[in-house]
Amino acid sequence: MKTEPVPNVESKYAWREVSRAESPKRSASERIADFFEVYSFLDEETAREQASRCIQCPEPTCVEGCPLNNQIPEWLALTSEGRFLDAARLLQTSSCMEEIFARVCSRPCESNCILDGHADPVAINAIERFLHDYGFAHGAMEVAPPPPTGLKVAIVDSGPCGLTCAYDLARRGYGVTVFDAQAEPGGLLVKGIPAFKLQKNLVQRRITLLQQLGVVFRMGVKSGRDISLQDLRAQHDAVFFGACAGQARPLEIPGADLHGVYQGLAFIIQKNLDNPAETAPIDVKGMRVVVLGGGDVAMDCLRTARRCEPRDVLCVYRRDEASLPAHRHEFAEALEEGARFEFLATPIALAGNPAGHVAHVRCLRTQLGEPDASGRPQPQPIPGSEFDLPADVVLVAFGFDSLPFCAEGDLSQIAVSPDGRIGVDENLMTNVPGVFAGGALVRGAGLFLDSVRDARKAAAAIQHYLAAQGARKTVS
Repeated sequence: MKTEPVPNVESKYAWREVSRAESPKRSASERIADFFEVYSFLDEETAREQASRCIQCPEPTCVEGCPLNNQIPEWLALTSEGRFLDAARLLQTSSCMEEIFARVCSRPCESNCILDGHADPVAINAIERFLHDYGFAHGAMEVAPPPPTGLKVAIVDSGPCGLTCAYDLARRGYGVTVFDAQAEPGGLLVKGIPAFKLQKNLVQRRITLLQQLGVVFRMGVKSGRDISLQDLRAQHDAVFFGACAGQARPLEIPGADLHGVYQGLAFIIQKNLDNPAETAPIDVKGMRVVVLGGGDVAMDCLRTARRCEPRDVLCVYRRDEASLPAHRHEFAEALEEGARFEFLATPIALAGNPAGHVAHVRCLRTQLGEPDASGRPQPQPIPGSEFDLPADVVLVAFGFDSLPFCAEGDLSQIAVSPDGRIGVDENLMTNVPGVFAGGALVRGAGLFLDSVRDARKAAAAIQHYLAAQGARKTVS
């Protein structure tokens, strides 16, 4: 296919001559009025120009930085040539569900771009989003079931970890059945990520593609209770247990049991579901909302609350702005949307009104000391610096701890550590032959894409395991 060079760009120096361009973004005043996605897509000419900024370095640090080792330079080169369908197809085959993960990724590929420090890094995420939109619009993402291998795999988890493993196995011909205790597939992709970052129709589109590949979903089925490990192993040639999320850390200060105090993730889930039945409605309209924490869930809480017509939205974080664990673009968008921040402050108590509803957050000023185990400066309380912040609703976003494996029934055969994590070998196989595990069940709370990477590693390990089993049968 013959293509024309990128107009008005000298390819050798495009990294210097072409300014970085992000995906177009709606204004803050417009987007806080709804839950639609913030970003749209690059146009074709801009996508080519931005892709031409890649210098095609011989040892691409962007690939090293990507948890999924995406073949970034290859599809950037195709994009710069205007070969969008070829680039979209390559992206689809070399990665997994990227139209979803690109929307929630922290973009480590860009921070590892070799240009960073010399010029703005290549806008990899924006180009990737463009390619997926282009690919779906032009049929590049259509799937056809591959020839079946005759082998079956059970996957216990319909969230991002389980869906990733299911996709990698199904597109290679394995018969995949996904089990989950929830009523609908998608896990945190549907419940825990605000729609302004990830519209739920995108998740449903991917689930439909999985079904077209032959994946079967058995929802409302809890392993160990509704189906035993023995049955899973008898009906399948391998089993994978996965999970992306840990359990939310509690607020452990006086007053934490007052009315109006909620886990931040519960608030986000409720606003994502049409008919939330697990918790009473959390209404923040006209309220003074205080969010405790500084990670991405805290930013999601701030931005979700801003779309619910509050009186005020304030984040309290014990370190300074530079130490904020949230990704910088999430923080910037929270600021744009009107969230306020109280840095170098830590909550020490909640005070309530006579009706038992939270009224104030008592805080203590902090100063930064020596680095802790995470490498960030440890916040030290300043004696006598107490102050109060008015609050009608408090949302706790302190991050997550390890998710203990629920070893009901004969799942107790699977070895776990004292803190409840599943033990696995270097191939993510448990002590039970043919049973694999990954994500938060194994590594504990961590980054979203680390669990996705585990799922891809487990899928590859399952293929090797089943191939070895077949070879042994042939020999015998």
